[in-house]
Amino acid sequence: MSLRDNPLGELKVPLAWGAAVALIVAAVAASAILFSDRRETFKAEAYGATRRASDTVLAPVGDVLAAPGRWTGAGVDGLRDYFGAASENRELKAELKDMRQWRDVAIALRNENARYRTLLGLKTDPPIAMVAARIVTDSHGPFADTRLANTGREHGVKVGNPVMSENGLVGRVIGVTDGASRVLLLTDIASRTPVMIVRTNARAILTGDGGPNPRLDYLRGHDPIREGDLILTSGDGGVVPRGLPVGAAVKGLDGRWRVVLTSDRAPIDFVRILLFQDFTQLVNQKELAQTPTPPPTPGGATLEPAPVQAAPPPPPKPDVIGATIAKSIAPAPKPVAASPAKPATAKPDGKPASPPAKPKPKTPPADGGA
Repeated sequence: MSLRDNPLGELKVPLAWGAAVALIVAAVAASAILFSDRRETFKAEAYGATRRASDTVLAPVGDVLAAPGRWTGAGVDGLRDYFGAASENRELKAELKDMRQWRDVAIALRNENARYRTLLGLKTDPPIAMVAARIVTDSHGPFADTRLANTGREHGVKVGNPVMSENGLVGRVIGVTDGASRVLLLTDIASRTPVMIVRTNARAILTGDGGPNPRLDYLRGHDPIREGDLILTSGDGGVVPRGLPVGAAVKGLDGRWRVVLTSDRAPIDFVRILLFQDFTQLVNQKELAQTPTPPPTPGGATLEPAPVQAAPPPPPKPDVIGATIAKSIAPAPKPVAASPAKPATAKPDGKPASPPAKPKPKTPPADGGA
């Protein structure tokens, strides 16, 4: 094949022009480098102008010359990422599995801390001393529903103390020893708690029957309760303080009113034991024993209470039986001779005196002599 039939013959002119352009660019770059490095024959002004011109020319030329290197490096990085994607994917999957476990732990700790904050922020009105405890075991059956807490006599816990969770009343302490307390839940068949309906202020007894919803017994009043009414402790009898949340009223399938307990909103694992015995511990006995001083009067004298006068003794009752006996044994009175009549005189008070007594006629002698 001759050179005329060569298909690349048409590329001679473009290749020649490209070579010429490359040569010119190389010459300009070399000249700029040479001029920029000369320092002995140029003045400061000429050297500064020459350096600026060379920098202006070298910047685009260097960018063009460095482009192939950048492209080559990017291609090598892409090939390395492509062939290493499988191993990196396996590492990421293992890391993700590990992080999911830590995520579950973090969520559990967040919820637990939220419950701790709510439990520690639990307050009563008036304030009552409390002790935090953790439920360690439970005893649940058809006739018993109790829990065992890990706080006991060493923290002042006594039998009868109410027990609350962060949601509401749980029950009360029925047994205590060193390091442990037995808690009777509201659902136990032996549980009896005085409660009140907030809307009507009606009273009732919350009675456990072994089920999840204890019933309300001894309701009094006309229409005392409705669906959804809030139930609180009434404090009657001094068993528990008044105002502790218990639950909401619902109508059971058996037709009786029951209570959905607020303590069922979360597991009963963290509780607070209220160190409550009776209402006398909520007041200051020393202040009640002190007698206040009466306020002074405007004249300067203090008000003193009037002395209490003793009531007069009752008059003696007449001895009717003794008088009757004395009258029966007394001798008969002797007849008294009539005294001569006295003229009637007026009494000092002006009333007329009684008329004088008439003389009795003399009887004649029996022989008829004068």
